[in-house]
Amino acid sequence: MLISTKENYPVKRQQRLLNEIARVDRKSPTIRKKLDKHVKMAANPYRFYRGTAQLFYSDIAEGTLQIPSAVTNSIPLTAIIGDCHLSNFGFFTEEGAHGDAVIFAPNDFDDACVGHAAWDIVRFCVSLFLSADYAEGLIAGNYTSEEFDPTAALKSATAESAFKSVEQFLTQYQATCEQVANAPELRNNALGNFKKSHCLSGFEKRAADRAAGGKKFQSKSSLAKAVDITKSPLYFKTLPERFKRLDDAEYRAIDQAFRPYVDDEILDIVQRLGAGTGSVNMSRYYLLVGPQSDDTPFAYKGPEDLYLCHIVEVKQQREASPIHYFPELSANNRLNPAHLTVDCQRRMQRRPDLVLDEGEWQGQHWLIRSRHHARIGIDPEDIVLAESEKLTGKQLKQYATACGEALALAHARGDRRSTRFETAMAKVLGDQQEAVALCSQQYALQVIEDWRWFRGL
Repeated sequence: MLISTKENYPVKRQQRLLNEIARVDRKSPTIRKKLDKHVKMAANPYRFYRGTAQLFYSDIAEGTLQIPSAVTNSIPLTAIIGDCHLSNFGFFTEEGAHGDAVIFAPNDFDDACVGHAAWDIVRFCVSLFLSADYAEGLIAGNYTSEEFDPTAALKSATAESAFKSVEQFLTQYQATCEQVANAPELRNNALGNFKKSHCLSGFEKRAADRAAGGKKFQSKSSLAKAVDITKSPLYFKTLPERFKRLDDAEYRAIDQAFRPYVDDEILDIVQRLGAGTGSVNMSRYYLLVGPQSDDTPFAYKGPEDLYLCHIVEVKQQREASPIHYFPELSANNRLNPAHLTVDCQRRMQRRPDLVLDEGEWQGQHWLIRSRHHARIGIDPEDIVLAESEKLTGKQLKQYATACGEALALAHARGDRRSTRFETAMAKVLGDQQEAVALCSQQYALQVIEDWRWFRGL
């Protein structure tokens, strides 16, 4: 694990942490009744990092995290993920539930905005260091996770393998920028068809099986797992830990507010509970959308018509993490939070979801998007734990390489008129790779210290 020698935590740092967490979560972690989000964050530093994106930008603004100026000041702004880390990449079908092409790419745009690509790059590198620390901590019994079986005979990734993976990530990112600068049409590439020897091959197959028309669509897709497909009309399953039924008034209000955004009838509505880490305390609802069961020729006839249905998520949206400390960076960032997310996602994806919109309801801004049937996220445990240390190192490098290419393509799509971004990044990043890696490693130590203090609360 990454080890720091700090013993007494500075009072000023403690206050910064408390202020930032309370500012975003609207509740201090010092209160007796903790938010579910704060309980999750206390499990390990990696989870803490995922839940405090705002602290990352506070530390950039305050100078605690010093990113090499060459990779910010001399590179054009572009659309960025904002909360870029290992777990915010995965497999899904392009065009949302309406498509069938399974690709690997960034899959979370809740903190997307116009900003410095270096912010995404460094944030991802920090997550690589923290993921290796996380694996070692799980094996040693210092960290907890509901995803880890302590009786399994697994080996963890190491700090050395994390550093090599960071180097591989940066090298691939730069190479992809250089390729797009020389052939702009390559920005329309997407990652897929991984070889069997690649750590992502199995995840890709699972995604393909869960897509509409796949072998396991009616049993393993996100739709099939959430909806009782044996009944007609269709409705969400009774899953108290995930779904909360609405009273009649709230149901009617949501149906009235969001029916114009979906492409068919709303068959059922539930409140989604406990989803996410950074946004676990934000309200969200699931709308089951599809044809009504009636006597018309185009009605829902049974499981064979399940592909006509999909889940639409309506999620309360808040200001993207970078904007609070960098409000004047781009005029685009003055868009309301949901509009900005939609705008950036449409730029960064090759073929955005067909249901991707924003609306205002009850004085809040809401993101409206189709839930992918085949969405497969990648947990750090899947990459940094394996039967041998050699295999974990191999997996981490393969994963970092894929993310480097996918992120570079997403950033390159921020401006499809020119290759100024790609040209500048390809020229600058090569000389700055070591500096980027070292500042990321040092900041990972800061995150671990922050978590140790936070856990003590």
